Amino acid sequence: MTTDLIHSDATELAELIRTRRVSSVEVVQAHLDRIEATDPELNAIVTLADGALDAARAADEKLAAGAEVGPLHGVPFTAKDSFDTAGVLTQRGSPMFAGRVPDTDATSVARMKHAGGILLAKTNLPEFSYWIESDNLLTGRTNNPWDLNRSAGGSSGGESAAIAAGMSPLGLASDLSISVRGPAADTGVAAFKATHGRVPMTGLWPREPRRNWHVGPMARSIRDLALAYSLLSGPDGADGFAVVPPEFDAGLGTSPDRPVRVGWLVDSGLGPTDPEVAATVQAAADALEGAGARVDAVNIPALERDNPLELWTKLNVMEVKPAFRKVTEGHEDQMFSYSKFLAGTPDTSVEDFVLAEQAVERLRDAFAEYFQRYDLLLLPVTTIPAHEHQLGDFTVDGRTVSPFHVSSTTVPFNLTGLPALSMRFGTSSDGMPIGVQLAATWHAESTILHIASLLESLSPVRDQHPAL
Repeated sequence: MTTDLIHSDATELAELIRTRRVSSVEVVQAHLDRIEATDPELNAIVTLADGALDAARAADEKLAAGAEVGPLHGVPFTAKDSFDTAGVLTQRGSPMFAGRVPDTDATSVARMKHAGGILLAKTNLPEFSYWIESDNLLTGRTNNPWDLNRSAGGSSGGESAAIAAGMSPLGLASDLSISVRGPAADTGVAAFKATHGRVPMTGLWPREPRRNWHVGPMARSIRDLALAYSLLSGPDGADGFAVVPPEFDAGLGTSPDRPVRVGWLVDSGLGPTDPEVAATVQAAADALEGAGARVDAVNIPALERDNPLELWTKLNVMEVKPAFRKVTEGHEDQMFSYSKFLAGTPDTSVEDFVLAEQAVERLRDAFAEYFQRYDLLLLPVTTIPAHEHQLGDFTVDGRTVSPFHVSSTTVPFNLTGLPALSMRFGTSSDGMPIGVQLAATWHAESTILHIASLLESLSPVRDQHPAL
């Protein structure tokens, strides 16, 4: 039973608890036991939330009394340690915030609790949530449950490792350029970054640049992503970007009355991609075509004209560097890799910043035109499977690239605010998960979730777990 519980998705756990076939206490205890057994090797969990078992007992008592309950009643969840959690340490991956305990929950945490979810633990991240690997001076490095010598990704690597290893069924993560989707691909779980502003950023740090930051769920199934998105989305009266009503959706819905139109690519100016990753994307395209979708290989010329990763770097330096300088002043001895790197990076000139902003506008125009012709864009999540720890410059398909290149296929959707989802669809020759990424037009979340659910049913790697 314990093995079944730690590998069940949140939707199934909620149903088991609601029908009283299993108690919330049993579910929470199973995940706490799994954390105790596996986290010493993984280092995904940084803080256990006090009172999780007490909350589970209260959830069971509420059910026994016949009370109305929420869709996640009694189900544990985890949150990246950049989300404020009332009464629970939120240390942001840095000694500069050691011992910090917020008084209030982030909006997304509060919404999960309102739906009946029980906060189980906080998960590891890079310093300030900025890097492609989850490592920092305060809580150390997270390992990938598929291979301890490899990264679980960043900046939500603790969250992805926890879910992949069965320590949590559902989690909250954040994404500036890759940080929800990339770690999910590295560990073989699913993750969703909805349209920018769909999920309020209230109670998260850092906020710069908030027009690129997104909150999103990680899970074991597409239906869990859909459930979590339905709970998390909508204005909270505090985040000025979160203004669209949750019921508005520009997508096809779950039962389109015509074939879905899918374009797929593995390059189009985004740089080299590992051949096994490219083959996995083509396999997903073939699977969708076999299921009745109209599928074409495509290119998007604007991606070739204006390199999104270069644009992101220019904009990021200009906006983040002053914020980091303010936080780290007087604490230079506690700075880790990325804050040191950023401090030594030349400032972006105002002229280059404006030109980069104009290029982002061109990208938005190009995607707007593309999504007039197609419902979905299918492409890699990361350009390589999960890499070894402390990645430096590396070679992909015969070309040497910087470590930032792993995010070249995800960053366009942060710059433009488009929704994008990551899900596993393959396995590398050395046994590592390979994901594919699905993107759609703004506020078309139903399109992505519908097609992802279809693709999940066609996946050759369903229900595979790391052997920990």
